[in-house]
Amino acid sequence: MFATLQEYRDRLQLTLTLIPVALLAACVTPPPGLPDQPVASVVVPVTSKAPVDTPEQAALRKLTGQQDRLYRVAAPLLTSNAPLCKGNARNLLGFTAKNKYSYPAEYVNAAQGMGYDDRLQVTGVLPGSGAARAGVQRGDVLLAVADKPLPQGADAERQAANVLGPLVTGRAPIKLTVMRGKSQQSLIVPLTLACAFSIELGNADNVNSYADGRRVLITRGMINFIQSDEELAYVIAKDMAHNSLGHAIRQRMVATTGSVIDNLMRVQPDLTAAAGTGGIRPYPQELDAAADNLALYLLVRAGYGIDNYVKFWQRLATQYPASVPNGYTALHPATAYRMAMIDKATATLKAKQAAGKPLLP
Repeated sequence: MFATLQEYRDRLQLTLTLIPVALLAACVTPPPGLPDQPVASVVVPVTSKAPVDTPEQAALRKLTGQQDRLYRVAAPLLTSNAPLCKGNARNLLGFTAKNKYSYPAEYVNAAQGMGYDDRLQVTGVLPGSGAARAGVQRGDVLLAVADKPLPQGADAERQAANVLGPLVTGRAPIKLTVMRGKSQQSLIVPLTLACAFSIELGNADNVNSYADGRRVLITRGMINFIQSDEELAYVIAKDMAHNSLGHAIRQRMVATTGSVIDNLMRVQPDLTAAAGTGGIRPYPQELDAAADNLALYLLVRAGYGIDNYVKFWQRLATQYPASVPNGYTALHPATAYRMAMIDKATATLKAKQAAGKPLLP
């Protein structure tokens, strides 16, 4: 728990300098061996033999696919809303990079079988980012940044973040040296200003999401509940808004919510620790309504529709009311107040759109 807002911001600033390689607030595409898009059907010649995944590889592909969807949906929310992220906007390179040690210990061998080794390689490039414009591609192996060799091995992500942190504080493009196939290439990557929130997958079936000021976590149960990418964007935007507005610290729930997120990010979280609300206090109706208001602007600026925003939250509250102790509504109980305030905020926002005014709350 942080005693003052400044103490929290100081800690947040330190944490976010470690993001560039591990997360980079980027839209992640599947790692080697994963299709870019779901395929309805595949015709395999009779004479060919498709490779068979081990159980660990199948599980890793599923986890990675869910995380990929989160990043893909979150990408425009992150890149279109830097002015609304308050003190949480940062310069980023616009790609994610991982090696076999980036995954839980249970999946290191599976990751190696899917093409990862000790070296960091690009797993996703954010559309429209400096990395995309510079030609960074998924599968590029990272060799050096600003002519400084990048680390390898189990601690590569953290060490690489320490190398990149000082470089992204300026405005100058950064030289990136990669190995693509058998060819070494140098790329000049402009920086991308974006909301520097990490978007995480929670390995639990309760229908919920969490925000601790620097992270957004969406549970597997919530992903299974939603019916479209637009609905997923609603949930991500709402928690981004809570983070932007500093609600975790105002609730004095930074440490508590952070511990819940840490737990649910494990492959096998301690579900007893996540029982009930996990010690998180429900949001007062004023804070929840403020987050909804900001979320609507985040969504519209990112190109998402908002006409079904109220219907989604009503459906969620109906199927998982506040009496469900580990569900979303238990932490956001003021449903009727929220719906009324959302209607007012939507009308105001659409009036601004019609008048051609800046989309700022």
